[in-house]
Amino acid sequence: MKIKHIDRPPKHITTIGGQALIEGILMRGPKDVAIAIRKKDNEIELKKMKLNTLGMRYKIFRLPLIRGVVGLVESLAFGIKALMYSAEFFDVEEDEKESKSTFFYRLLEKIYKDRAEEVYDRINSKIDSGLDKLFKDKREDVEIAITLIISLLLSIGLFMFLPTLITNIFKNIIHQPIIFNLVEGLIRIAIFLLYVVFASKVDEVGRVFEYHGAEHKTIHCYEYGDELTVENVKKYPILHPRCGTSFLFMVMIVSILVLSFFGWPDPIKRLLIRLVMLPVIAGISYEINRLIGKSSSPLAYVISYPGLFIQKIATVKEPDDSQIEVAIKALEAVLTGNKEEDAWK
Repeated sequence: MKIKHIDRPPKHITTIGGQALIEGILMRGPKDVAIAIRKKDNEIELKKMKLNTLGMRYKIFRLPLIRGVVGLVESLAFGIKALMYSAEFFDVEEDEKESKSTFFYRLLEKIYKDRAEEVYDRINSKIDSGLDKLFKDKREDVEIAITLIISLLLSIGLFMFLPTLITNIFKNIIHQPIIFNLVEGLIRIAIFLLYVVFASKVDEVGRVFEYHGAEHKTIHCYEYGDELTVENVKKYPILHPRCGTSFLFMVMIVSILVLSFFGWPDPIKRLLIRLVMLPVIAGISYEINRLIGKSSSPLAYVISYPGLFIQKIATVKEPDDSQIEVAIKALEAVLTGNKEEDAWK
């Protein structure tokens, strides 16, 4: 599959990165995080916050290998918080209707008949009040932590436990540990590809992937020194070599190599090894991506090609003008006026 790319190197390689949200974009700069959301009335809501990462506060979290793991966890937390924020602008009424079609609500209708809605709202109010009292001003942080834990558990189950379980079927055919790990890695990549391709077919997810394209095009425009206008941004490709999708693919490739050193023990030991080595794999993948990100050489392009391929078939789509406007707003909000501050070093 041919991938459109830019024939000349960028004038400035930036560390600024983003994430597509529900009808919006998060941009993370050297000092600030900005979230731009296209509201139902077509206005753009902009929220800007100061960055205060562990790496900014403590030198140890800026060390190679460690910085990748810490950055990944912080990025996940930022992303979940931003997604929850963007969701607040949409589908409140639809969510209420959907929640009242659940088994629990139907059960209340049978018991309380005409008073079912009143009882349902009262129960919800007591739950919310109880959570507020229990966690006080930390409720949002607790919700983010729970969401992060559930996301990690689902990812571990889908991309770590399931591949090793499937690979174990071939234990009477394959006898070399390195081949076992290679097959497991290929199955993991196949599951990941199926996951993102099927996700891209959902209309709401498709919209998010269009905002993902707007984010990439806007960062390209900034890196190539053009003024941030819709017409200028539209000229650039939707794929970007330093995308998070490319990082995830790199994690899968590195995992094949790292896990091969541990042979093919019994299933429980295998899962424990994979869990323990996950931070190491993420740290190594981050450092490789940093090296690739600095370079515009043909070799760097070849290494980044698989990630670009996944972007093209699933995770990035062509945006419209209104989505590009949102991306521009978010990017402009995190620029400091000094390009050296966001330079990729």
